[in-house]
Amino acid sequence: MDLFDFNDNEEKAKPLAERMRASTLDEFVGQKHLVAEGSLLRRAIALDRLGSCIFWGPPGCGKTTLANVIAAKTNADFIKLNAVNAGVADVKKAVDGARDRLKMYGRRTYLMLDECHRFNKTQSDSLLPAIEQGTIVFIGSTTENPYASMTPAIVSRCRVFEFRPLSEADIRGALERALADRRKGLGGYAAQVDDAALGHIARTAGGDLRTAYNALELAVLTTPPQADGSIHVTLADAEQSIQRRALSYNEDLYYDLLSAFCKSLRGSDADAALYYAMRLIEGGCDPLLVLRRLVVHSAEDVGMADPNALVVATSALTAFQNLGYPEGLLPLSEAIVYVCEAEKSGAVKNAMFAAQKDARENRDDRVPAYLRDVSYGNREMKDARAKYLYPHDFGGWVRQQYLPDSLKDRTYYRPTDNGFEKTVKQVRKNKGMDE
Repeated sequence: MDLFDFNDNEEKAKPLAERMRASTLDEFVGQKHLVAEGSLLRRAIALDRLGSCIFWGPPGCGKTTLANVIAAKTNADFIKLNAVNAGVADVKKAVDGARDRLKMYGRRTYLMLDECHRFNKTQSDSLLPAIEQGTIVFIGSTTENPYASMTPAIVSRCRVFEFRPLSEADIRGALERALADRRKGLGGYAAQVDDAALGHIARTAGGDLRTAYNALELAVLTTPPQADGSIHVTLADAEQSIQRRALSYNEDLYYDLLSAFCKSLRGSDADAALYYAMRLIEGGCDPLLVLRRLVVHSAEDVGMADPNALVVATSALTAFQNLGYPEGLLPLSEAIVYVCEAEKSGAVKNAMFAAQKDARENRDDRVPAYLRDVSYGNREMKDARAKYLYPHDFGGWVRQQYLPDSLKDRTYYRPTDNGFEKTVKQVRKNKGMDE
């Protein structure tokens, strides 16, 4: 046995997801909206001119993999840190090294920071000057919304690329390649995976390729070989490997049941909504999908007619995430009943669509002078700011124009006479807001 045997053993010990990780853009799975031929990100990577950026998206969608592709492609140095265990000292060491290489050799340094949303303000501040001065090119990777979870100063200096969950077709194609790959994948096992089994893993992985790879590898490695040495993975094996049952209905019926559930919520039929929710779940549907639809309908179909509907629905979602199945079905059922029995109004949805239309087609960014931020302004801006009427000086409300001039007469939200919106409508009328 020589050194190469040890290296080969080390490679074989890695999980399938790590062995199959793409090393080039051509091997990269999914995210065509980001890395398609001719896209900005692909051009920047090809020219080695990528600036500081943040990769934001759910687990297993390719964020770290794309960072590794960039590392393999670039002529610059590449440093990887994880925000979970990296401190200010680690950042300072990386930045100092990057500064020295830039001065001595003119060579750039990429700093890849995984779980970057875990950095606190002090840690982020230690990184900020290096990003600002171009000492490093920062690549952050996060599953959390960076606009909400990261220091605004860092985010404002980065381009944010949003990754999407991988499609079922993307995942299935990757699994098929793993089964055929004798060097990095499972090709050496002569595994035959039933079409239904492969489809089940791809479908229930939830857009997470790492989860799909782990399930496939577990199914192949734990299925006893047949007499001829081959391995036959069935749907039952796939269900056990990913710990989720196959749906007891076909795709068409699944969408019909989901549609019936949504329409029952809108139609205030609690009995029907409960039945379709339980039929979906008992048939193998993830309860979280039902809960997410419930949250949407609490805002879309109930809205301001009963604002508590959204509170109840989101509380049920949180409760299920903490309790799991089957206890979590109780708050789910309570929320379904509440949303069904609540007064209904589509006024919020209509207001959103109307405002969205103007924002896209008739956008006017000329914010009235007295509403602008004056922290960066001159004396003229401060004089304009003085004209702003502070509502609390007038008992909480004062008539004042907030929309830009070209949109000042727009009314997006028009409350109905249903539920709490009747009160809202009367308050607005008393203020003369809907004249």
